[in-house]
Amino acid sequence: MKALVVDDSRLARNELKRLLKEFDSVQVIGEAANAMEAREKIEADKPDLIFLDIQMPGKNGFELLEELESSPEVIFTTAYDEYAIKAFEYNALDYLQKPIQKDRLAGAVSKVAEKREKQKEKGDEARMTENDQVFVKDGDNCWFVLLANVRMLEVDGNYTKLYFDEHKPMIPRTLNYLESRLDPKTFFRANRQQIINLRWVERIEPWFSGSIKIYMKGGHEVDVSRRQTQRFKELMSF
Repeated sequence: MKALVVDDSRLARNELKRLLKEFDSVQVIGEAANAMEAREKIEADKPDLIFLDIQMPGKNGFELLEELESSPEVIFTTAYDEYAIKAFEYNALDYLQKPIQKDRLAGAVSKVAEKREKQKEKGDEARMTENDQVFVKDGDNCWFVLLANVRMLEVDGNYTKLYFDEHKPMIPRTLNYLESRLDPKTFFRANRQQIINLRWVERIEPWFSGSIKIYMKGGHEVDVSRRQTQRFKELMSF
């Protein structure tokens, strides 16, 4: 697994890299001292796993994850224990408190390896297609929704809003998690905030700096990031 170590403390980065040398399954491909540097390296190097500090100068670890269009597996490394619940809302695989103990690190690395192995075994079988139905509950309201009818999924804080028919309930799942569950042939990550159902695209127009704007049936207008515009063209071209 290619790993990136993100921590504003050079000593903490060096200590974690030293510990990780004992794990043959992990290859540290880089490090970053802040969220801006980490985002650049994640987008350029595509690590499978990031060891992420929470409190850093500028943006914190949670804010970094919210900026990513798709996130690697995450193991939080922090000196504080009060962020543990919030960390798992971001689908972290583990939460390690400093000073990091070798046995806890081994357990965290094992979790990542097990998850990757299960995903490899399941392959696309784990993906939900437009023909699947999902149970959605928001407050006292419940629906059993055919995914073909879901026009769009959109970030709303730590929740995701689903758009179908005249409804837009909120579910306690991150967009990154939902992206991992949905069939990419139908559901496309347009930007950090939105996933769209390609069956609901009405028309496409060129936009700023080589990007595109997608007009959806139902009235939504979606700005596709430049990076995802390139992915869209590759996905939809012969």
